[in-house]
Amino acid sequence: MALPRGCLAKILSHRNPMFFSLSPLTLPHTNCLSLPPTHCLTLSASLSTSQTPSSHEPHFRWKPMCLYHSQGKCTKMDDPIHLETFNHDCSRELQVNTAELNKIRSQDLDFFLVLDLEGRVEILEFPVLMISAKTLQVEDIFHRFVRPSKMSEQRINEYIEGKYGKFGVHRVWHDTAIPFTEVIQQFGAWLMRHQLWMGGELNRAAFVTCGNWDLKTKVLQQCEVSKIKLPPYFMEWINLKDVYLNFYNRRATGMVTMMKELQIPLVGSHHLGIDDTRNIARVLQHMLLDGALIQITARRNPRSPRDVNFLFKNRIR
Repeated sequence: MALPRGCLAKILSHRNPMFFSLSPLTLPHTNCLSLPPTHCLTLSASLSTSQTPSSHEPHFRWKPMCLYHSQGKCTKMDDPIHLETFNHDCSRELQVNTAELNKIRSQDLDFFLVLDLEGRVEILEFPVLMISAKTLQVEDIFHRFVRPSKMSEQRINEYIEGKYGKFGVHRVWHDTAIPFTEVIQQFGAWLMRHQLWMGGELNRAAFVTCGNWDLKTKVLQQCEVSKIKLPPYFMEWINLKDVYLNFYNRRATGMVTMMKELQIPLVGSHHLGIDDTRNIARVLQHMLLDGALIQITARRNPRSPRDVNFLFKNRIR
């Protein structure tokens, strides 16, 4: 049974706070407007607390990201309804007023790599946004769903249903997830393509996270589980919560707290990695426009990667 276009348009124009998030399967030779088979079109209530337009774009209309496109796997780029339904531009919510760029302090880095990992048992999602320190523009995106290597298929299915089923994107995860070892290989190539890494430390770039857990703890654990050496580009990072504390002289326990205090509306689904990464990037942009100097806050001991030196005396513990 095909979904009528009028019905789809009605769904898309729904402005209730609990609006619908659509995740179409983008494999070739499928009709994503047909409901059967059921995995072809997934409808689920978004858990976003706000779909308010960006303050930099008054006529902005929020659209969910195509999570196939963010991983370079969308095959529906010639489908006008798909293009109208889904956002294919990761910088869409990250536009800034160029007239305000003169407020930015000179930074020690050229690029910020905003990262927010998802997955408590093993990493399930690995999203990174490359942000220019001068223009605040999104230069590129790296996004992969990650398939656990030490879990049974039944446990994976339960895990993914619990984690991503509530967002309606579990089908996308199953279609696209690859092992962590492949993700790291592809990410290394991505860094090299942008000349951010040539085998040693990052070149004029640094990771930006909301907390220390992602790089201090989880990446190291996942490398051990996947039986690979910790890549050298994971030796230092910026915990945005520590920079926030020292710049504004107030504590923020997490991304949502920072956004509320800075009056930045949350967009997308909290705890969907790619959406959290974009929201963290918006906090970063706001801080840069307020005149913050974004500096490295944590650095590993190269001889003992488990040992981390925290560089800010005043920090979130």
